[in-house]
Amino acid sequence: MKKFLLIALVITTVSGISYAQQDPQFSQNMFNKLYSNPAVAGSNDGICASLLYRNQWTGFDGAPKTGVFGVDAPVNFLHGGLGVSVLVADELGFEKTFQAKLAYAFRFNIGSGNLAIGADIGLLQKSIDGDFVANDQGDPIIPTSGVSGNTYTDLGAGIYYNSDKLYLGASASHLAEPTIDYGDFTTQMDRHYYFTGGYRFDLSPAISLTPSFFVKNAGDQTQADINANLHFNNRFWIGGSYRLEDAIVIMAGLNITPTLRLGYSYDMTTSELQDYSSGTHEIMLGYCYKIKKKITPINRNVRFL
Repeated sequence: MKKFLLIALVITTVSGISYAQQDPQFSQNMFNKLYSNPAVAGSNDGICASLLYRNQWTGFDGAPKTGVFGVDAPVNFLHGGLGVSVLVADELGFEKTFQAKLAYAFRFNIGSGNLAIGADIGLLQKSIDGDFVANDQGDPIIPTSGVSGNTYTDLGAGIYYNSDKLYLGASASHLAEPTIDYGDFTTQMDRHYYFTGGYRFDLSPAISLTPSFFVKNAGDQTQADINANLHFNNRFWIGGSYRLEDAIVIMAGLNITPTLRLGYSYDMTTSELQDYSSGTHEIMLGYCYKIKKKITPINRNVRFL
C-alpha cells in the first residue's frame, strides 16, 4: 500500500504534457540558507560549509532522499562573497536530480548590519531510472529504460540583510522557468520564491532563543515553517518547528568544537500520510572558520599631530 501511494504520487506528475516541480525541502533550513538564497554568500565572515541529508517519509519504497552540500566565504576584492551549492543526491521514486550552482553576493554596510544583493548560475539535470518497478507496467508514458532530460542553465537571485542578531532574506530560483524534455514528455520547472527571517533573543549570558521562519512558494503552492531554537552556553541547542498542514519537527544539535557542529531533526507527519509514514529523519554537519580581520596600526609623526 505504501509503495502504491508513492508511485501514484510520482506517476501523476509525469502523466501529462508538463508538471510543476518542487525543489527539495529541509527542516533545518536555518543552517542551509545558501541553497535558497545566493545573497547569503560571505555573510558569516568566514569559510563556512554545510552538509545536510534528508530521508523523508520513512517506510515508503522510493520515498524522497536528498543531500545538499554548500560552501561560501567572503572575498574582499570582489566586495562580497562567493558560494557553491551542490545537490549531491535527490531522489523521488524513479526520478533523480543533480544540481550545482555558483553564487556571488555584493555586500555593503547598512547601520549595524550588512545588506547583500546576490545572484547564482548553475546547471540542473534530471533523469529517470528505468529499473524502477512501477505498479502500472502497461502505461506507455513510463519508460522501461533510463532516460535523461536535457541539462539546462539555471538562474537565481536574492537579497539578504544580517546583523549580529537579525537576518532577513528574499530570493527566487528557476527564474527562466525552463522546460526539461525527456522525449515522450516534458517537465516544467516553476519559479520558486523564498522568504526567511530570524532574530536572537539573549535571555541570559548563557541562554538565547532564536525564532525564525521559512516560507516557500512555487506555482499555486505555499509552504511555511515556523521555527524556534534554544541555545545553551553556545554549546548545544534544542528546538522545534511547525510546517503548516504537514509536520511537527523536533531538532537538537551540538557544537562539537568552536568550528564544527552537528544537528538532527525528526519530522512527525500531520498530513494524511501519517498513517503510512514513520516520519522523516534529517542530519546536518556544519563547519565555519571565522576569518580574523587584520588591523593595520597607524603610526603618527609627533611633528604632524
